[in-house]
Amino acid sequence: MEKELEIISFANKLRRKSLKIALDAGKNGSHLGAGLSLIEVFATLYGSIVNISSNNKTDINRDRVIISKGHCVLSYYSVLNEKGFLSDNDISCFETNGAELHGHATRDIAKGIEFSGGSLGLGLSYAIGVALAGKMKNLQYHVYVIIGDGECNEGIIWESCMSAAHFKLDNLTIIIDHNKLQYDGDVKDIMDMGSLKTKFEAFGFHTTDIDGHSVKQIFQALNDKVINKPHAIVANTIKGKGVSFMENKKEWHHSILKLEQYNQAISEQF
Repeated sequence: MEKELEIISFANKLRRKSLKIALDAGKNGSHLGAGLSLIEVFATLYGSIVNISSNNKTDINRDRVIISKGHCVLSYYSVLNEKGFLSDNDISCFETNGAELHGHATRDIAKGIEFSGGSLGLGLSYAIGVALAGKMKNLQYHVYVIIGDGECNEGIIWESCMSAAHFKLDNLTIIIDHNKLQYDGDVKDIMDMGSLKTKFEAFGFHTTDIDGHSVKQIFQALNDKVINKPHAIVANTIKGKGVSFMENKKEWHHSILKLEQYNQAISEQF
């Protein structure tokens, strides 16, 4: 219970920090909806699960967190800042000309960023390659990869899944941010995927369906010991979670956060 409360407090801190980064981005805007839907996932991953820190960021046996869904950088940069990978100056320059932190993360191991996101679908195939390399070299790291439900429209996702199951990559965990919205609208209207849990099971995965904002459920799923199969966690989330005027609004996929809106959003945090 104490650890759960600690992670919840960490998540609240990340949500506030993400909103401040978005405000400071000004007229450049940012991907607010997709960032806020993953706050609890990042808080749990970096708060109690992954074997990676600013002290072992180049260790060959460090766990890998790979972001295929590039639109979640607000929460991703926030947690990397809190964990000492990114400086306050780094995040203050987000989305400004000449800065290193963009709307999609660019690979920089020194800053804790394992993969250059942006082209949807590619992160999963890369993660599978990293997981397979770990198996072949008898290394002890685990690979966690975050993808979006809209991203699951990409054929390369399912080709990658076949490979993961074929090679029995039990050192691979996929977390699907199932917030049910993408840039063009409802996921089910753009390309109805049906049950993601059933699909991943059919592709040979051990699959868990959870509330993606329940720290307890996220923690339990990430600690689920799976043998000879990759693990897929379908995290049911809310786009723009935690801010009333953003929740389930596709318009906040990418938008400009104004000061009065920021003040309202912060007033809703606890």
